[in-house]
Amino acid sequence: MSVETLVSEAGTSSDIANLNINGERLWQSLMDLAQLGATPKGGVCRLALTDLDREGRDLFVKWCEEAGCSITIDVIGNIFARRPGKDNSLPPIMTGSHIDTQPTGGKFDGCFGVMSGLEVIRTLNDHNIVTEAPIEVAVWTNEEGSRFAPCMMGSGVFIGKFDLEETYAIADYEGAKVGDELKRIGYLGQQQVPGHKVGAYFEAHIEQGPILENEEKTIGVVIGCLGQKWFDLTLKGVESHAGPTPMSLRKDALLGAAEVIQAVNRIALEHQPYACGTCGHIEAYPGSRNVIPGEVLVSIDFRHLEEDQLAHMINELDKVLEKLKTENGLELELKPTANFPALYFHDDCVNAVRTGAQRLGVPHMDIVSGAGHDAIFMAEVCPAGMIFVPCEDGISHNEIENADPEDLAVGCNVLLHAMLERSGVC
Repeated sequence: MSVETLVSEAGTSSDIANLNINGERLWQSLMDLAQLGATPKGGVCRLALTDLDREGRDLFVKWCEEAGCSITIDVIGNIFARRPGKDNSLPPIMTGSHIDTQPTGGKFDGCFGVMSGLEVIRTLNDHNIVTEAPIEVAVWTNEEGSRFAPCMMGSGVFIGKFDLEETYAIADYEGAKVGDELKRIGYLGQQQVPGHKVGAYFEAHIEQGPILENEEKTIGVVIGCLGQKWFDLTLKGVESHAGPTPMSLRKDALLGAAEVIQAVNRIALEHQPYACGTCGHIEAYPGSRNVIPGEVLVSIDFRHLEEDQLAHMINELDKVLEKLKTENGLELELKPTANFPALYFHDDCVNAVRTGAQRLGVPHMDIVSGAGHDAIFMAEVCPAGMIFVPCEDGISHNEIENADPEDLAVGCNVLLHAMLERSGVC
């Protein structure tokens, strides 16, 4: 049902079509939230299930209750703030993201999506607009995965992808467990998982990359997310003296790792568009300047929008590894560590975002997300879509992460209209 054809208690369909959020209020909410865990460089350190995370959750709950929302907390600590609709038997139209950060995080990653959802509710209240279906804003537990692995923990438990009891038992580096920390900060809720039905899910987010800024577009209409396959590769050779051992007789594990790193980059370049290949972590043993490395661990991260192309990339890597075994005499062990399938978001949600951008007359383009988001898991249980806005120089997961207030307001406006498109107006 299109919002142009509907009339609200606020006035005519034209009133709805021209509805705008309060950009200054959105920005102030982001800045107020950013004070909790503020770092000297202007970023935020608010790790999942810490005291600072509790303070951020408490502030969100306070704001939502002031906006007339009911609050529900589930058994993994996800928070759901619901604004009632005319027909509360309908599944809610949901938006949200996360407020936990990286240790050297920024003000906008995740937080923009949550505060945008709150601003949508405040705007509907300002204009006395009644939606047919309820509107709900979610704060997902531990999206970042920086304190407790894996990432996207709360949404994963919500949809039944992660086992609840196993998740409770996950510990951080100091031995603190998820279940105990949820109880300690007062956010071990009662609502059971898998969670309640959702009519549609939207997530607004900074791009975390440079494409929108480079293309001078304000809105990214996210059509899908790259599939991700991660591995830990262990290469074993023979450590020996760097002087007496002739080059032709060496079994240098680090030299083999260098070939792998080059191959990962080459394979990604050969599978464009959308392919990414990264080796972001490497450990060499014994780590002495005059000893030939005998064992090396290197991480491998492959991503692509098409599953068949992702499979081709891994097949190409297998050929390189086989060559290292036969020609270099190295022992190899390739251990999978993560597997997120590629996905396309639901056409109805993608079109709702695109229509919202067109209605507002803002520059927009289709884009693909290279990062993980809670929307990826929500897309498995309901129609889902995402909205990207630019971030300065494409920088994120960094204290200097920045975004333009006007761009954020436009993104929130697109979210508002996309949600109205799906929720209906009475």
